Amino acid sequence: MEEMTKIIVFKGKQIRCHWDDDQQSWFFSVVDVCDILTGSPEPRKYWSVLKTRLKKEGSELTTICSQLKMQANDGKMRLWKKVLSM
Repeated sequence: MEEMTKIIVFKGKQIRCHWDDDQQSWFFSVVDVCDILTGSPEPRKYWSVLKTRLKKEGSELTTICSQLKMQANDGKMRLWKKVLSM
């Protein structure tokens, strides 16, 4: 089982991504994607509020997102949400 974690750059911003050999898929950090798509100064908070709103609307998005460890800005490995493979 090979696992690989990388950082890619999109529009000058970093997106953490992770290859899952078992699923043969790349997974991307939701917080990083929210940062790029919204330009929010607090992308983690943006994601948290969005999840709450979607849940109130009946969406079960949060049940299909899981966590994996990715390197944070401070260099420590922390659990992060990942989006479905693309």
